[in-house]
Amino acid sequence: MKKYWLAAAGVVAAVAVAAPSAVGAPTETSTASTAAAASPDSAASPAAGTAVRAEPAKATPAKAAAPAAKPVRTVRPGQRVDAGGGFTVWLTRDGKHWTGPDGYENFRSVVDGNIDRSEPGVSHQSEGDATGVFHSGLYYGTRKAGRVELSDDEGHKTVATLIALPGRPDWGVWYAHTGPVDGNGGSSLGVTLYDRAGRPLAELPGFDFPAGRG
Repeated sequence: MKKYWLAAAGVVAAVAVAAPSAVGAPTETSTASTAAAASPDSAASPAAGTAVRAEPAKATPAKAAAPAAKPVRTVRPGQRVDAGGGFTVWLTRDGKHWTGPDGYENFRSVVDGNIDRSEPGVSHQSEGDATGVFHSGLYYGTRKAGRVELSDDEGHKTVATLIALPGRPDWGVWYAHTGPVDGNGGSSLGVTLYDRAGRPLAELPGFDFPAGRG
């Protein structure tokens, strides 16, 4: 039987991130001294020793655009969703179900009390080998979910697909594929839940299993 790596649900209070207001580059003005009086027959010329130098404006680096979110897909209870790579996912009123290429069925409940749906949170399960890793999990505690992202230590991001039952309840399922990332089945990738305005709601940091586990 394959080993499955489960990352416990982690919750971080929603943090509204206000974009910094634009601040114009400082303007520096140099004032030239008054030119000496010239004789009537002489041409006007700038006063000796006077120089006016314009300081270049300091450019503000543009912020990288956030990865495009995928619309949340509404599915019927029990409707099988082809998640790619031989994986199938479906939702029922009591939680998330999925199978892998080996056909073994897995289940993650949203009603057994193991998750706190009173505030935003996200969970992470993964299974992989040398060809790649399948990631999936629950997002919950909000009806305003916009996207779920996986990220590694180098800042590479993968945007997950989100599915939910009709009526957009306060939970749903996300899934994504990545290349092989480590010996822990992908558990070292962090997972972040954002709302539809792009504000982070919850984060589950990546972690490594102790030596001897995997």
